[in-house]
Amino acid sequence: MNRRTFWWFTLPSVFVMLALMVFPLMTTIWLGFQRLLLRDLRNPEWVGFGNYSEVLSDAEFWAALQFTLIFIVSTVPIQMAFGLAVALLLDKVGKGRSIYMAALLLPFIVTPVVGTLVVKDLFERGGLLSWLFEVFTGDAFAVTAGNVKWLIVIQSIWYVMPFAMITFFAGLQSLPEERLEASAIDGAGFWRNLWHIKIPHLRTLIVFVGLIAVMDAYRVYDSVFVWTGNRFTDAHTLQVYNVRVATAFDIGRLGKGNAIAVLNVIGIFVVLIPFLWRTYKDQVSERL
Repeated sequence: MNRRTFWWFTLPSVFVMLALMVFPLMTTIWLGFQRLLLRDLRNPEWVGFGNYSEVLSDAEFWAALQFTLIFIVSTVPIQMAFGLAVALLLDKVGKGRSIYMAALLLPFIVTPVVGTLVVKDLFERGGLLSWLFEVFTGDAFAVTAGNVKWLIVIQSIWYVMPFAMITFFAGLQSLPEERLEASAIDGAGFWRNLWHIKIPHLRTLIVFVGLIAVMDAYRVYDSVFVWTGNRFTDAHTLQVYNVRVATAFDIGRLGKGNAIAVLNVIGIFVVLIPFLWRTYKDQVSERL
């Protein structure tokens, strides 16, 4: 392929990337230096780093950052561990595997809002779990600022675990049978097979699932907003806090909202650095 043909094929993609990524990012950075209100979009006022200073001095921002990090640390390892455990069980199941897999994938198929509403209804007055709680404790269950964070974490693990499960299951299907047969001859048990054969075989997929899971957890919005709305601000993630600041008519600070978005982009790069470094090291080792 000559250079001219190469550019004819790549230029459309380059233009699309510029239009969908670079231009919005540059616009966001520019708006982050403006004082721009939702009620008055025609009169932006240059404030420099004033929006960033205001965000970093806002206690609600730090509370949202804290809960976002807690959410990542709580959900990512657990969903990956559960996903691997269920994938190992499915790998051993023969008859009825497709039925089990379809049932387990249901939470991941429905939209986040619908899935969250279904789970939330179970805890509302008259819901099944709320009724069971009242039967065993004698007290009516209520969503409070103390338990809403745990409800968000539990529902999110239930919702995102199928992604890890189906990815690890696909990886297990590509594991050569010769390795398992050789380990069986050597007398290796389940745990030795898991630690020395299956997990090393899934190493690339584990990094991949971790990378996707961290990105999804960092930008979670739908489920948290359904659980909290404008209440329980201590349980707001950065995305919920950002949308509330930028679009709520009682606040409507678009400039401040764009400054939060820029900080979110920086933050997610910082969070992803270990995964990106691990991926780079794996690629270098494979080439060698």
